[in-house]
Amino acid sequence: MAGMTRRRRQGPILPRAIDAAHAGELERARELLQQALLEDPGNQFAQLWLDRVLERSRDTVLPAEEAAAPSRIATPRALAVVAVAALVMVTVAELLTTWSDPRLGMALHGLVLVGLFIASTQTRWREAWVFVLSLAFAPLIRILSLSLPLTHFPILYWYLITSVPLFAAAWVAKRSLGYSWRGLGLTLRGWPLQIVVGLSGLVFGAAEYFILRPEPLAPELSWQATLLPALILFVCTGLLEELIFRGLLQRAAGDTLGRWAVPYVALLFAVLHVGYQSIIDVVFVLDVGLIFGWVVERTRSLLGVTLAHGLTNTMLFLVMPFVT
Repeated sequence: MAGMTRRRRQGPILPRAIDAAHAGELERARELLQQALLEDPGNQFAQLWLDRVLERSRDTVLPAEEAAAPSRIATPRALAVVAVAALVMVTVAELLTTWSDPRLGMALHGLVLVGLFIASTQTRWREAWVFVLSLAFAPLIRILSLSLPLTHFPILYWYLITSVPLFAAAWVAKRSLGYSWRGLGLTLRGWPLQIVVGLSGLVFGAAEYFILRPEPLAPELSWQATLLPALILFVCTGLLEELIFRGLLQRAAGDTLGRWAVPYVALLFAVLHVGYQSIIDVVFVLDVGLIFGWVVERTRSLLGVTLAHGLTNTMLFLVMPFVT
């Protein structure tokens, strides 16, 4: 019983092994991965990680057979092509959804989703595989928002309903990719600074209101009328979107795109706001995304940007419509 308690306190073996590999502790990562394979010999993901750790230990970048396979995503240039193609196709799909026919946009998003899954099978470079799979969240978000039968629900509850499958997908991705919650930034480290970062949402929300001037999502500005909507916005937009974009996607992009990770994720995040039909807002969201990405890159915490994102939407949809 004591041994079981100790293991639970330490957490699952695979996420600890991957965190050790990211930290450059290759020997510890190798030991943990070998232990994981002893407990689950059929775990192909653990085997891929062990292969990668052994390759890094031998100072090799790619296996010889992978380097000899030009059809695979085995080089940074090939991965960059996939990343740019995904961004362009998502942008076109958003433009079709907003300015032409939503059915065409959803069909293209579906093609992007299938294409990313196919591309993920064309690499044994683990970081590329993780990044390509994480990109699937972009079309998935729009497919869910367009395909779920939500016309009879108030728009506020669209956020709540669509967040359920997205939270489930994020949880599955986190486990499948071997990330720990702390590794994704769900930590309270440096919380005083994170609170200061979070308060920036008051400014961002007020500024975005003057760009979009949306209708309020509550009947009046009172605690009774705004408490539940604010909670939904904090959890279903602030927490969820930051977990997906600055957590899963930015971490995966950082392992493959390097210094381009933050701007790439910010641009993808901004493109998904084309539906507001304001180029100024897209630029605004891009700037905010760059700031959020930089903060997470420096602090390794999602706390501040989650609070800022939630406050931004609370100001935008619940406060500013009643005070201007």
